[in-house]
Amino acid sequence: MTATDPALTALAQSWCALSLLHGRIEAHLERALQSGHGLSTREYSLLDVLSRQHDGEGGHLQMKQVADAVVLSQSATTRLVTRLEDRGLLSRYLCPTDRRGIYTDVTPSGATLLEEARPTNDAALREALDAAAQNPELAPLVQAVETLRFPA
Repeated sequence: MTATDPALTALAQSWCALSLLHGRIEAHLERALQSGHGLSTREYSLLDVLSRQHDGEGGHLQMKQVADAVVLSQSATTRLVTRLEDRGLLSRYLCPTDRRGIYTDVTPSGATLLEEARPTNDAALREALDAAAQNPELAPLVQAVETLRFPA
């Protein structure tokens, strides 16, 4: 294949469209969450991921799992956890069965803020998808996002 191969060009254009859709959605979510709740999209995502932990086996996530879930490096995730801990939204404690492990939990204040921010996030996501669906290049991607189903 050459650099001007139509299949490669189409693939690159598709990737650019996906990147554009992601960027528009994230920017819209960022504005809504910042103005309404003082949260960035990363902070919201981290609170959301950690709020889904449970005390059963495998219920607490390791920092690498959290970093993968919020699409950040482990060091960036640790800095983000520290910022939210400083704001009183998260707490850290030693694993009771393995003193080397550190758990991170959402505090009651963090849970309250998350629940207040969730409708804002959901509405902003819907708005961003609806706006993107008006663009013929992005409409198929919006449709794909809307039809994806994940287990509860």
